[in-house]
Amino acid sequence: MLGGAILVTPAVGPSAIVVCMAHYEKLLAWKECHTLALKVYRATETFPSQERYGLTAQARRAAFSAAANIAEGSTKRGPAEFRRFLDIALGSISELEYALRLAKDLGLASAEVLADLESQQHRAGFLTWRLYQAISKRARPSVGS
Repeated sequence: MLGGAILVTPAVGPSAIVVCMAHYEKLLAWKECHTLALKVYRATETFPSQERYGLTAQARRAAFSAAANIAEGSTKRGPAEFRRFLDIALGSISELEYALRLAKDLGLASAEVLADLESQQHRAGFLTWRLYQAISKRARPSVGS
């Protein structure tokens, strides 16, 4: 099935989830990672030109990778394979977290821009982690199988 994935959305309460099949663009985790990538690309336009192949490129690659791995993983066969791609996406989000920390410490962007990026990064990371947890439950073999 092309573009199939598990959709995890908040239901009645913060700990309740609804699980069904969906295209990656309907996944909250992908939406937040995509928004994060857009924000990172825009924010890094103001970074110094000497960072074009350094921190700018690395932050952009990490942000792109998070959303791209969710999209790619959603087309793979079965939850175990999708989970592997979500694991990579989570790694990319963590890598971006450090890139933002370094940008902050180097004074490469305003505190307001970096605070917005950090908030978006945390939201994307949280939702990707929740999706990973939901997929992990589906990837485990049932007892007695």
